[in-house]
Amino acid sequence: MIKLLSKTTAVVSIALLYGCASVPSMEAMQAEVAQYSLPKAPVADKGLVYVVRPSNAGMMVRFNVFLDDQEADSEMGYNRGNQYIYFYVTPGPHVISSKAENWAKVTVTAKAGEVIYLKQEVEVGVVMARNSLKVLNDVEGRYLVKDAALGTLAKESK
Repeated sequence: MIKLLSKTTAVVSIALLYGCASVPSMEAMQAEVAQYSLPKAPVADKGLVYVVRPSNAGMMVRFNVFLDDQEADSEMGYNRGNQYIYFYVTPGPHVISSKAENWAKVTVTAKAGEVIYLKQEVEVGVVMARNSLKVLNDVEGRYLVKDAALGTLAKESK
């Protein structure tokens, strides 16, 4: 009975830790980012990618971000809890990968002067946190970046 109770307590604790926080309405987010300028602005000849990890769950686990392949020299940086990174890309299709306990990836098509926002979502893993990637719209992307700190950039982005 005690073993079952401790397992139940552990499951409830994890559920609370990883539980969903309520997201404000689109109108509330629009109002909050109306006067907000991104830390790094888009440029005319490249796409700009922001990868944000708004959750503090599993905050000590690094979620490394890679551009186009999963090789060490393709790492663009990493986020811990409530952080973002950014980097410029050439126009065209790109695969963005995120490494935690698992690999998550998403294919995006960058346009010159456009900003793409990706969210690293935290999931419960076996050994450490797992992740997935989700493409965000402009309002939600700016809203999440606004309240996050800069993560660790692996390369100077120009």
